[in-house]
Amino acid sequence: MYVELVSFTPQPEKLCALAARICYTDKEWQTLKQSITEKEIHNLLERVISSGHLSVIEHASFSFYIESISRACSHQLVRHRLASFSQRSHRYSKAEGFVTPPSLKSEKIYLETLDKAQKTYNLLLKKGIKKEDARFILPQAISTRIFLTMNARELLHFFRLRCCYRAQWEIRETATEMLKQAKKVAPFIFKVAGPPCLTGPCPEKEPCGTNIIEIRNFFKNL
Repeated sequence: MYVELVSFTPQPEKLCALAARICYTDKEWQTLKQSITEKEIHNLLERVISSGHLSVIEHASFSFYIESISRACSHQLVRHRLASFSQRSHRYSKAEGFVTPPSLKSEKIYLETLDKAQKTYNLLLKKGIKKEDARFILPQAISTRIFLTMNARELLHFFRLRCCYRAQWEIRETATEMLKQAKKVAPFIFKVAGPPCLTGPCPEKEPCGTNIIEIRNFFKNL
């Protein structure tokens, strides 16, 4: 798996703080833009995020390039509707490469099935079958790549769901790496981003069983 934060709103935290500030001040825009301090930015963001006034952080967006994930993983990603996605098309590009779950790396029948699927796919192409039809033989393990853009509010929601230890392993790893990179450019916005157990009780009917201190320390040091 490869994840790269390709682009993001310049000075995302300052921008969101300014958006929040205009709701509560009579200052002119130019004065406000030039006078806002780092401390004020942090205080404003803490106030709006803790109060649930999350619309102001929708002004910051983040674009990620992700490759070598399975179609099973990308199917979960695109369920997040408040985002933009561009995914590799297997109608026009040749499908090759698979993602293997850790639990199946030593399973001979799994590896043999993937190999047979790839060979059958290649044979169909040689017979002149269109890629869009030949791909029907491929399993969800087939590797793909995707470009996605989310605003900060949707990312917080995404991290809450997909960084949870109860989430499927592949999308959890993807989300965790996305969070790691997002925190580097907007550390205050994503200060407590991650699974819900970072800030409160676990909402799951069947908790993951991982020590809560261990989880909190992991995401604190991410």
